[in-house]
Amino acid sequence: MDPCIYKDPYAPVEARVKDLLSRMTLNEKVAQMTQIERGVASPYYLRDLAVGSVLSVGGSAPFKNALSSDWADMVDGFQRLALDSRLGIPIIYGIDAVHGNSGVYGTTIFPHNVGLGSTRDADLIRRIGIATALEVRASGINYTFAPCVAGALAELCSHLRLKQDADDEHKCYTA
Repeated sequence: MDPCIYKDPYAPVEARVKDLLSRMTLNEKVAQMTQIERGVASPYYLRDLAVGSVLSVGGSAPFKNALSSDWADMVDGFQRLALDSRLGIPIIYGIDAVHGNSGVYGTTIFPHNVGLGSTRDADLIRRIGIATALEVRASGINYTFAPCVAGALAELCSHLRLKQDADDEHKCYTA
């Protein structure tokens, strides 16, 4: 059996990618580009089909009042299944944490992005991003839709009126 170059952390990235892709079936390639919702994740999808990503969408939690440690245990279990797949490719686990890591019991829930943007306080938004990142990472999750605040460039509805002078500077603060 030829060596698994893709598992060698010291091999050049290009060689690792080429080796891995040459070993993958078409079904494995499709599965790696697929993201499923946590509620349907199972050994069949993670180990047998080798799905590449799992996402928790609004309200999707391991169980009611799950703590960060409960989330981390769940993500670790999903990761073990993925690593037991034929090629042992880890999953990317994602969560919608736009308002903070609100699916985890006891974490901070932050206002909507337009509310944060209206504060015009870049430092506050940076601190919210840091808090969210720490809370997400503590739950074992490595991918998130984190707080993002963008200034409106046009009047979108009657209650949103932002000054649009040529000299205005529009910024997007992303955590």
